[in-house]
Amino acid sequence: MPTGSSRLPTDERRAATVEAVLALAAQQDPSAITTTAIAERMKLTQGALFKHFPTKDAIWEAVIGWASERLLGRIDDAARAAASPLAAVEGVFFAHIDFVARHPGVPRVMFGELQRKERTPAKRMARQLMLGYRERVQSLVERGQAQGEIAREIDAATAATLLIGMVQGLVMQAMLNGDLTCVRTQAPNAFAIYRRGLEGRNSNAGVQPAPPQAADRSHR
Repeated sequence: MPTGSSRLPTDERRAATVEAVLALAAQQDPSAITTTAIAERMKLTQGALFKHFPTKDAIWEAVIGWASERLLGRIDDAARAAASPLAAVEGVFFAHIDFVARHPGVPRVMFGELQRKERTPAKRMARQLMLGYRERVQSLVERGQAQGEIAREIDAATAATLLIGMVQGLVMQAMLNGDLTCVRTQAPNAFAIYRRGLEGRNSNAGVQPAPPQAADRSHR
């Protein structure tokens, strides 16, 4: 069964393993993925696979590490490219949406790892990813408040948690629909609601109340 792919350098072999796991996770429950299935997808023997990963947990650790590096890199790039803190929050959100749409196996692996009872290195990395993500969004919200772009009465930590929860909710709904790419179609409306919440009273600044006489006529 081994082919020329079994002679790849270590870094390329590890990257190919991550790619194989995510491809499998996009199609099935990650907890059901075996090292046999991974090796077969890579056209390797299990022995060749274990030369680079001593255990299955080590494979999962590499997958979470890959996802963490790529996702945080994308949201950092999106935040830096934005013209204001609120625009940065929006950029982070849509960068995350695009990431999960492009890599549907990632949220499946993340959800599965965070639900495990065992304290594995991969689970620790997943929790660190969520913490780092939340801290980034919280910092953006606080900057937006300082600049008068986001309502001061908003709790920044809660706003950051809600952003993450919004992405997770959209992902879960997409999973139920059987097509994770549909998160892109639902995302704009979801963020519009979230944005109005961040802007608070400012979002209604351009809305004028009805004249008293108009209100009186409505009760006649």
